[in-house]
Amino acid sequence: MIYHLFAITIAVIIDSIIGDPPRWPHPVKWIGSTISYFEKRLNTNHFRRVKGVGMVLVIVVMAFAVTTAIVWLSYEIHVIVGILIESIIIATTIARKSLEEAALEVYAPLENEDLPQARLKLSYIVGRDTERLDESEIVRGTVETVAENTSDGVTAPLFWALIGGAPLAMVYRAINTCDSMVGYKNDRYKSFGWASARLDDIANWFPSRITGMLMLLTHKPPFVKRKKAWKIFFRDSKKHPSPNSGWLEAAVAVLLGVQLGGVNYYKGIVSNRAKMGEPITNLEKHHILMTNQILTNTTLLFILLLWIGGMLIELAVTWSESSIHL
Repeated sequence: MIYHLFAITIAVIIDSIIGDPPRWPHPVKWIGSTISYFEKRLNTNHFRRVKGVGMVLVIVVMAFAVTTAIVWLSYEIHVIVGILIESIIIATTIARKSLEEAALEVYAPLENEDLPQARLKLSYIVGRDTERLDESEIVRGTVETVAENTSDGVTAPLFWALIGGAPLAMVYRAINTCDSMVGYKNDRYKSFGWASARLDDIANWFPSRITGMLMLLTHKPPFVKRKKAWKIFFRDSKKHPSPNSGWLEAAVAVLLGVQLGGVNYYKGIVSNRAKMGEPITNLEKHHILMTNQILTNTTLLFILLLWIGGMLIELAVTWSESSIHL
């Protein structure tokens, strides 16, 4: 457990320094290529749901087995080597720096009043149509993406890293990548991606709720009292079609004093999303910077929480073992 905690902390530092350099080899790219290979060959004709279950199980087993072997061999060499290798692997499963930079890529053209460029940059990180969005809708798309991915891309892999080190962090990333590639409710993926979507919901269930609550604990709501903020948070967190994303978006909406959700278009098809938060103030470009700050502060508090929880677990195990020997 202590080794995991050191590896997690180092991993966050590594991610903060280098992020995800696009030309570097990355496990998620290999996982994505494997998913594409299976999807093209299995997502056809009959029994698509069964084949989708088989695909995600194979991906998960491969990710766990390969990562476990690498970590085990590293610790066999020396504990310091093990911690360093494990921290590097965990760093590949988180994306705080990349998420922050992607948001700033949208913010920069907004600051220069270049809406076409801002729409283009937003299209890289969202699935919705962006061609006709005004500034407030561009900001909404960016804020919602950063909020949702605070769990998906940062705290959830760290949570699983605490439970099972780099192997479980990589398993989580494999599940999340499967969901991002095939977990859609359209004609092509509804059956084949069912297992990937359900597994991702399960893997994110606990981390997303912890993260949403930590957001409110870390920051003082500027427009409403804390009691009112928590009331809005719990009221709106269940409105999102995803069982997990609403907890993040509702928390950020309360902290910014804005309303998220509304009408989105996907390839011209309208999608009405439930509105979260109170429209106390209009969405403006500076809210992107504020959301990035929420991301950073929440990550730091989450690491502190992991250390506290990990140390308590370690003490409990030590006490239990000593009691047995007595």
